[in-house]
Amino acid sequence: MKLSREKINHLSKLVLVGFLDDDSVEFFCDENDLRLEIVNILRHEIDIEELIDDEVRKSIASYSREIREGSNEWEILYHKHYNEENRKRRGLSLG
Repeated sequence: MKLSREKINHLSKLVLVGFLDDDSVEFFCDENDLRLEIVNILRHEIDIEELIDDEVRKSIASYSREIREGSNEWEILYHKHYNEENRKRRGLSLG
């Protein structure tokens, strides 16, 4: 999913406000430094999501017959391949 710089900055501010409002969270750095790290994390996660999406679409496109995007079959295959690729890229176990 593509997010503009403005949207990422807005999200980072919302996350920071959530942290600041939580009395159980203690900070040992400048608020802006923390917000910038949140921006970096969001960008990294978005990059991973885009890589996963690209790989899943390539997998589905490699089937011997055409599977129309938006069809039930395409959606099922997308989620199946997405979950597999997500686990592979993030090192997640099945259970």
